[in-house]
Formats: sequence, C-alpha cells, structure tokens
Amino acid sequence: MAKIILTRGSSSRGYRADASLPATRIVQHLPWPAHPPAARNEGVIVRWCATRLARQPRLAGMKHLNRLEQVLARAEWQDDYAEGLMRDTDGLVIEGTMTNLFLVRRDGTLATPDLSQSGVAGVMRAQVLASATTLGMTCAIQAVTTDMVESAQELFLTNSLIGIWPIRRIEARHYVVGQISKTLQAALHAADCLA
Repeated sequence: MAKIILTRGSSSRGYRADASLPATRIVQHLPWPAHPPAARNEGVIVRWCATRLARQPRLAGMKHLNRLEQVLARAEWQDDYAEGLMRDTDGLVIEGTMTNLFLVRRDGTLATPDLSQSGVAGVMRAQVLASATTLGMTCAIQAVTTDMVESAQELFLTNSLIGIWPIRRIEARHYVVGQISKTLQAALHAADCLA
C-alpha cells in the first residue's frame, strides 16, 4: 500500500502560505492491512459516534490532513466495534470515521450521503457508484437521516483498503447482509478494484 501526503511546504510561523515554496511530498510504503475475511462476508458491527462533523463546504469531499473530528470519534470506543458512524452538526449522517456509507432504501434505491458540506468523497465510493450505475441500479446522493439508516434494507461501508463491508448491526439494531452488497462486492472483484 502506498500513502501519499502533500503539504504546502516548510515555512515559518503563521497561517499565510508562501506560494513561492515548493510543496512537500511524503510517500509511505506500508503493508496491506490484514482485515478479517468475516468482515467482508458476514458483515461488521458499528456504532453511532457522539462527535459531530463540522459543516465546511470549502473542505467538503477532500481528504485533507485535519482529521481531528475523526480522531476524537475513534477515541470513543475500543475494539468492540469495527467502525463508528458520524453525523454533522445538523444531525445528518455523513460517513464513518474511516469509511463512506451506503444504504439500500425500501424502494431499492442505493443511496449515499451528500458530501457537499462535510465528509470525504472516497475513491471506493466513486467506484461503487460507477459500478452500481453500470449494473443498472438506481443511485441517489442525498441528505441521509438517522431514521433512514435505521430503516434501510441493507447497509455497507466502503474505502479503498476494505472494499465493501456490509453492516450486520448498528449497536442493538440488526441488518441482513443483502444481495446488493454481495453483487457490488463481486463487481468490484471482477473489475480488479479489490486486493
């Protein structure tokens, strides 16, 4: 796995960027994380986080280095949950601490939260949306409420390292590992999008 970090470069104190400085590029070569196959096959247990995401449209969608809200949210639990779901300051569901969220609505639509105000638009999220569209699934990027999540037919999480993890439980509420999750997992494997 390669992790690439770009910064504005080394400068003196203060917030004003010196446009004449060259950017700093950091490249890390790391081993692929060993996630248990059960997470992909049987689903994971997640929780709601108390920490809220700030709404900031100028940073929304980008994976920038200020992930303090996710760090605070991840500190809320030990290893009894695979992930935590985060809402913004208006109470809308946005993402996991390290993942994007998808839900299958009661009408069969595959939905994912609108990230125009906060959150990270991950590359696997984009790939899942493209694969779902190719497969003829109806997709929606929309505001997602807690009630919509709790009443969903199925739920899953994505990122470039885990691929798709179905959600089998949010705290005490149970879900099935559904056919749409399995179909999209197979499509991503066929397209060589997963390790």
